[in-house]
Amino acid sequence: MAIKFGTDGWRAVIADEFTFANVRLVTQATANYLLREAGSGKIIIGYDNRFLAPEFARAVAEVLTASGFTVYLPSRAVPTPVTAWAIKHYQAMGALMLTASHNPPEYCGLKFIPEYAGPAVPAITSAIEKEIAAVINGGEVKTLNLDEARGRGLVRELEPEADYREYLHGLIDVEALRKAGLKVVVDPLYGAGIGYLEDFLREAGCQVQAIHNYRDPLFGGDLPDPSARGLEELSRRVRETGAHLGLALDGDADRFGVVDGDGTYLTANQVLYLVLAHLIMDRHYRGPVARTVATTHNLDRLARAHDLDIIETPVGFKYIGEALREKGCILGGEESGGLSIRGHIPEKDGILATALVAELRAVRGRSLGEILADLHSSYGHLVNQRLDIKVDPATKERVLQELPDFAPAKVAGIPVTGRLTVDGVKLTLADGSWVLLRPSGTEPLLRLYAEAPDAGRLRLLQKEITTALRI
Repeated sequence: MAIKFGTDGWRAVIADEFTFANVRLVTQATANYLLREAGSGKIIIGYDNRFLAPEFARAVAEVLTASGFTVYLPSRAVPTPVTAWAIKHYQAMGALMLTASHNPPEYCGLKFIPEYAGPAVPAITSAIEKEIAAVINGGEVKTLNLDEARGRGLVRELEPEADYREYLHGLIDVEALRKAGLKVVVDPLYGAGIGYLEDFLREAGCQVQAIHNYRDPLFGGDLPDPSARGLEELSRRVRETGAHLGLALDGDADRFGVVDGDGTYLTANQVLYLVLAHLIMDRHYRGPVARTVATTHNLDRLARAHDLDIIETPVGFKYIGEALREKGCILGGEESGGLSIRGHIPEKDGILATALVAELRAVRGRSLGEILADLHSSYGHLVNQRLDIKVDPATKERVLQELPDFAPAKVAGIPVTGRLTVDGVKLTLADGSWVLLRPSGTEPLLRLYAEAPDAGRLRLLQKEITTALRI
């Protein structure tokens, strides 16, 4: 069995590969890595609302304390961004987070968050994978009974919610929210974010109704994913109650979902566009903007109109986090629903993202749809879509072999003006359109992203690429 760290840690099916023995193994490997690199110190432990997550967290604590670490262990679920933020708040050397984010309920996961409070970069995950192999090949997994660890003073309580909400008060214009008197429906999708966003908004003077705000390890029989399909009930509640907004979080609250006052679901690309406009025009932020290769170029149009640089990264928030840390970016975002801003931790945070959307709505006093229409009128508009194309392993392998040489001069009759290969192959076209084809790292899927000035041209681009590569 090989335990591999994917885009965001190790994930597997509970009771299949995700067992107590393997959780202890990965924890010991992480402890060994930390001892070698930095010595012992304080470690934050976080977990979401999945089946057995609290019990897995205790197993993690027993391994870490046996290796001499002091752990901060919560009594209930803590969102991933809050776990990351707690590293800075408690001056810890890192965190171990048990979550499978928005994956199906039968999955759980474990990831290490380094001292800079953002996703671990590949160099760190590779080093931990080597330590895993060393433990499997004859290393020892040490454990210390949790009661004994408490007796030795190696276990401290982690109760970050009130402190994190107070911290948010320093990032969000609470006075604007109070004056606006917004009516908001919040949907934490049975996840770790329960209580965080709704209580913050209530403190800021909003009228808040919350749905799906209790622990359900089966997530209501669906994915804890704030997609259009996953937020149909939120959309209905917004319309029924006359709310200004519907705001949602995924299973570990690092991704966001947004519904406008008329019940319209906004894509992550649209939300990123709105938040960037808010930061530039209302908050007067200046600095570069980071987005992944798969994220809308509407951000580019807005940034360049204000003489701001765009930094394009591979897919994965670890690369966005690097840009936030090292380049001083005012916003980092990805089309799958991740966002952070300058002055915050370099980790995607759905609580912050949705609070910023509420702030925007309060400051502008208009619907999100109206604000978006103004942006389209001022800066133009690109329509985008991602297609997940299921393929058999042989077809996926063939396309991956052909992709490095895929360099057409035109697509749908439009000249190709650029070719980028940092993650799959991305072609930019003379009319502002672009297409990106990249494989899924874990599934028999090819992901085709495309953006064009109108829906008709978007379909032409999709058709030409799928025909050319026979998929």
